Amino acid sequence: MAEHAERVDRLAAGLAEVDALLVTELLNVRYLTGYTGSNGIAVVSPARRVLVTDFRYQEAVQPLRAVLDVEVLDRDIAARTAEGLEELAPGAERVGFEASLPYGLVERLRGLVPVGVELVPVEGAVEALRRVKSATEVAATRHASDVLEDVYGRIAAGRLVGRTEADVAWEIERTIREAGFPELSFAPIVAAGAHGALPHAEPRDVAIERGDLVVVDIGARGASGYCSDCTRTFAAGGPPDPAAAADYALVLDAQLAGLGAVRPGAVGGLVDQTARAVIEAAGAGELFGHGLGHGTGLEVHEGPTLRHGSEDVLEPGNLVTVEPGLYRPGRWGIRIEDHVAVTEAGHEVLTGFTKDLVETAG
Repeated sequence: MAEHAERVDRLAAGLAEVDALLVTELLNVRYLTGYTGSNGIAVVSPARRVLVTDFRYQEAVQPLRAVLDVEVLDRDIAARTAEGLEELAPGAERVGFEASLPYGLVERLRGLVPVGVELVPVEGAVEALRRVKSATEVAATRHASDVLEDVYGRIAAGRLVGRTEADVAWEIERTIREAGFPELSFAPIVAAGAHGALPHAEPRDVAIERGDLVVVDIGARGASGYCSDCTRTFAAGGPPDPAAAADYALVLDAQLAGLGAVRPGAVGGLVDQTARAVIEAAGAGELFGHGLGHGTGLEVHEGPTLRHGSEDVLEPGNLVTVEPGLYRPGRWGIRIEDHVAVTEAGHEVLTGFTKDLVETAG
């Protein structure tokens, strides 16, 4: 609770262009207050910090009253919040709303706010706070990363040849859930052979063949809500094509170069270029078409970003992925991804499974 109170205070202290902010994105509401229901708005101003919800959650939100006011209204909480702004945000004349709020709803609310109150869009106020994680948030992400090592260990020790991509994906999901995680960060990617050349391939009911490279991209989301994300590429049933093995070594070199560039003060676009230059120098730059990485947190994709043109500056507490790939259409795909915490001294890799090319027994 103390951490949530500190977040709300930081948001209130940082309001410059508006007198109050309506926080409607549920993940942002959760970040600020700890509320996990499906219908909630946080109203933040120097005068008050209020969580608005409906009858269904009136018991669940009782613990939150220790750090902020709670108002239980009817289910149309957006309208009731707009009508009650004089009480919910005393003295506020310019009230911000998150820019993702649907246009139609904004226009409706403008017709309901008290006379003299102006609604104005505010972009990324809570997201800016979310970029820098506390030790608690990093620990939650580390916990969600640890389970992936067990998943990859099972894949390495087991059989891939003859199994379908969909079957492997289902085993991954079952393993993560049986380990106590309520959900995954995203649907598992299991892509063998030429199918691996699609960076976001969906698992098929197609058997994996001996010698295939198999891209496996997975993540777990713990009860805390924080996501992990890691990719490894396996050789099914023995050594792959020598050209594929050479491509793997190239991607690994690029990944290690990218990791080495992750430190406080590094610019996202330059970190991307450090890894990308390794693949470009080998004449394969056109086969690496996506960004090097992205931030994570309550969402598996959030700021900061590591991609061409990104001006995001890394700082301690950022969580990012480093995931170069190489995709040869009609032949194979390779991606190696680690989840990384930026630290005062540089970085900490949260995903510990080996990045050597593992050849499964079958």
